[in-house]
Amino acid sequence: MEFETVIGLEVHLQLNTRTKIFCGCQNFFGSQPNSNVCPVCLGLPGSLPVLNRKVLDHAMRIGLALNCEINTFVKFDRKNYYYPDLPKGYQISQYDFPIAKNGFVMIKMPDGEKRIGVTRAHMEEDAGKLIHEDALGATLVDYNRTGTPLVEIVSEPDMRSPQEAYDYLTALKLTLSYLGVSDCDMEKGSLRCDANVSIRPKGQEKLGTKAELKNMNSFSAVKRGLEYEVTRQTRIVLSGGKIVQETLLWNEAKGVTVPMRSKEQAHDYRYFPEPDLVPFTLAQREIDEARQALPELPYQKRIRLMSEYKISEYDATIIVQDKAFADFFEATARLYPDIKKVCNWMNVQVTSELNNRKCSITDLKLTPQHVADLIKKVEEGVVSNVVSKDILLEVLTTGKDVSRIIEEKGLAQVADDSALEAVIDSLIAENPAIVEQIKNGKSSAAGFFVGQAVKRMQGKANPKKITEILNRRFGHV
Repeated sequence: MEFETVIGLEVHLQLNTRTKIFCGCQNFFGSQPNSNVCPVCLGLPGSLPVLNRKVLDHAMRIGLALNCEINTFVKFDRKNYYYPDLPKGYQISQYDFPIAKNGFVMIKMPDGEKRIGVTRAHMEEDAGKLIHEDALGATLVDYNRTGTPLVEIVSEPDMRSPQEAYDYLTALKLTLSYLGVSDCDMEKGSLRCDANVSIRPKGQEKLGTKAELKNMNSFSAVKRGLEYEVTRQTRIVLSGGKIVQETLLWNEAKGVTVPMRSKEQAHDYRYFPEPDLVPFTLAQREIDEARQALPELPYQKRIRLMSEYKISEYDATIIVQDKAFADFFEATARLYPDIKKVCNWMNVQVTSELNNRKCSITDLKLTPQHVADLIKKVEEGVVSNVVSKDILLEVLTTGKDVSRIIEEKGLAQVADDSALEAVIDSLIAENPAIVEQIKNGKSSAAGFFVGQAVKRMQGKANPKKITEILNRRFGHV
C-alpha cells in the first residue's frame, strides 16, 4: 500500500515590540529571571490588560504580507488550561475571530511553484518558561516571557513531504524578516514551530489520525522530525496497528519522537470571550494604511531584480535571502555597471565570508564602495583576482579604502615588460621540456609558465602581460 503524507504547521512568532502585549513591561530577551513582570502579566487580582497598539499593527502587516483577509472585528478570548508557566490559569488569545485568515505562501518546487494555504493568523500572549534544574531536583519558572506578544500562523494541511514543510518555513521566515516584526531567531524562541502530521492511503480524501510534534529548534530539526514520524506511522499501519492522536516531543540527540501527552481538542480549552478586553472594529482606512506601509517583499523583489538588472533567477534568489544583503547588492550595482560581475562577487566572495563568519552583512566593515572598487581594480589589471581576495580580507579587518590597502601593502600587479621578461626567461631556461611541448603545438602548456610566473612574483604578475610576452616568444599560445 502506498501512503500520502499530510502536514500542517503552526508557527508561533514573538513580536519585537518594546513592551508586552497587554502591559507596559519591557519585552526583552536575556533579562534576569522574573525581572520584567508586573501585576498584569502575572495575573494578580484586580489588574486589567490593555492591548498594545503596535502588536495590532504588526499583526495586520503579517496578515497582509501572507495574502490574508483582515478581520475588521477584533475580539480576544480566554484559552483555559493549567500549567505552572501560565500564572493566570488561562491565556488571552483569539478563537473565532482571528485578525487574519484565508491567506497563502508560495514555495518553489522542481516543476514550478506550489501554493500553501494559511488558515489563520491570530494574536495572543506567550506563557512563561520552565527551567529544569537537575542539580536542585526542581523546576524553576521564569515569568519574563509571560505576556510577550505572539502571532500564531496556522497553515492548511497542504504539505505533502518534510521537504515541502522545510521550504514553507524558509519562505515564511524570509517574508517575516523583511517585515521587521521579529528577529525570527529560533535559538531565542522568537520563532517556534509545531507540526501536525498524518498519513493516508494514496487517493483517499479523508485525513488520517494526526500526531503533533513539538520541541524542534531549527528548520532542519523540523524536517528530520517529520521524516522520522512519517516512517513511524507507516510502519505502524503496515503492521496492522492504529495511529493514536497524541503530542510528541522530538529528541534531537536520539533522532526519535517520544510521547508527551494525548492531544487536546479545541473544546478542552473552554474558550470564551475575554471580559476584560472590549471588542472593537477596525476602520478600512487603518487596513489600507497597513497595506501601504508594507515593504517590498522577497517574491516581489526577486522578480524586480531579474527584470531591472537582467540577472538570472538563481542569482536573484540568492540575493533576496537577506534584505540587508539585497540592499547592499543594489547599492553596489549603482556604483559599478557590470551587474554580472557584481553578482559574482556578492554571491561568491562576499557570501563565502558571511558564511565563514556566521554573520550578516550589516556586521561587516564592508561597504558597496569597497566591492565596486575591488571589481574595478581587478578589471583594470591593477591587482589579480587572487590578490583581490586578500584585499577583501584586509577591508573586512580594517575598513580601509581599497586603493590605500593596495598602496600600503604594495599589492599592485607588475606590468613592466622588462621585469616580467626576466622572469619568463628564467622559467624558459629551467623548463626545456615545457618549451618543447609548446613548439610541438601544445599551446596549452604555456599555462604552466603563466601560473609559475604569477607564483614567483607572489601574485603581482599581470597574467595578460605574461601571455603577451609568451606570444612574442612562441607565436600564438
